[in-house]
Amino acid sequence: MNYLDYMQLSTGEKIAYKIKSFFAAIPGALGRFGKALKNFFIGFFTGIKTFFKHYVNDFKTGGITTKLSYVIMGAGCLACGQIVKGLVFLGLEIAFFAYIINFGAPYLVKFTTLGTVETTYVKQGVMKKPVFGDNSTLILLFGTLTLILIAVFIAVYILNIKSAVKCERIVKSGSRPNTFKQDVALLMDENFHVTLLALPTLLVGCFTILPLIFMILIAFTNFDHGHQPPTQLFTWVGFGNFSNIFVSNPMYSSTFTRILGWTFIWAVAATFTCYILGVIIALMINTKGLKGKSIFRTCFVLSVAVPQFVTLLLMAQMLSESGVVNVFLKNMGWIDQPIKFFSDASNPNLARITIILVNVWIGVPYTILSTTGILLNIPEDLYESARIDGATPIVQFTKITLPYLIFVTTPQLISTFVGNINNFNVIFLLSDGGPKQSDMYNAGSTDLLVTWLYKLTMTKNDNNLAAAIGIIVFIISATLSLITFNNTKSSKDEGAFS
Repeated sequence: MNYLDYMQLSTGEKIAYKIKSFFAAIPGALGRFGKALKNFFIGFFTGIKTFFKHYVNDFKTGGITTKLSYVIMGAGCLACGQIVKGLVFLGLEIAFFAYIINFGAPYLVKFTTLGTVETTYVKQGVMKKPVFGDNSTLILLFGTLTLILIAVFIAVYILNIKSAVKCERIVKSGSRPNTFKQDVALLMDENFHVTLLALPTLLVGCFTILPLIFMILIAFTNFDHGHQPPTQLFTWVGFGNFSNIFVSNPMYSSTFTRILGWTFIWAVAATFTCYILGVIIALMINTKGLKGKSIFRTCFVLSVAVPQFVTLLLMAQMLSESGVVNVFLKNMGWIDQPIKFFSDASNPNLARITIILVNVWIGVPYTILSTTGILLNIPEDLYESARIDGATPIVQFTKITLPYLIFVTTPQLISTFVGNINNFNVIFLLSDGGPKQSDMYNAGSTDLLVTWLYKLTMTKNDNNLAAAIGIIVFIISATLSLITFNNTKSSKDEGAFS
């Protein structure tokens, strides 16, 4: 469809056409993603091949000190006069092998089985004393840490070889390699970004990457309530947990399907109710001639200033069976029995609607504030030109205001949607996932995948199932974010409203 045909469509037909175009573009987006993934792996293995080619070639053509650096790290730097740098490489090699021999190797050896020696109990008098065997959790954790350190050591080892080759070439050319002071000066000047990022990278590796890999690996084990270390062992089960969630276990798969459906309904409703109402109120507040604009804006700023968990806990108390709302309605004679907003298992939709309405109260002020800033930045010349051409306020909104808002706020909408998929606070603090359902595995009618994951971990100790669900949530969130954003005008035409 060309531009002229598109402009002749009605508003409803344009919306339908855009929706159709969006879903029609998904297969192509998935195809491009698969092609990009394929190119990544091809480039990765090509890079490895190229590295080994250079690795062998540098060993053949290098001098004795370079060849020695392949075995004793830092030898090339020491021979060229870079004493401190060479000692650092040598110290790292000694520390690595000391760690492997004294600590890492025993865990790495048992990594494939996650332990074979179970805890036993020896009777001593009237008491039984435990004789602890292998601890699967520690084997998995320290085995993972050891593998990461091996990868880091390989990177340092490669850097050592590159430094030795570079030093040898500099010496052969008649020059002198940089001294320690010169290297430090470079780290404080040209390579200052390396200096600044070193500590954050180390902390991210310790407190983010390592726990993340550890939790991903748990998804491929049977670390559940029946296999709790240190008294019990767990082992690898491959994709068994994912099979249970989708097919093998009817209770798991039924619960997952129902929670997944509600998670999407909640994410869409929570995102667009707050966005639409926020835009409408922002437009009303920014109407020309409205008195007391600053008062209205201050009210919404105050509502944002109150911590979210305080508002949610207060709302939960007000809507409880003995809360203010039920007491008021009963005193007015409008109800005989208290309304079970979050605990009526026979009417779970009441809890869901209540949560969405409470979320509107919490989320709309944020949308109003962000939208207000965008509205104030729309050039007034556009509206003046539209009025001169006879455009009505509705036409100005649909042709100028709305396209500009959608263009600017698309990334915000995507992040809000993904945030609502993982919106733990609203569900947990308001309803705790209730009302509980007997035909769902440790879950309630308002549980999201993230709150179900939390319950499986904290109350059932089904860490393997929770880890598998966490991976599924990540895949859903990442896929939706990438596909949606890459098919929006914000990504394809960044300078459209500049």
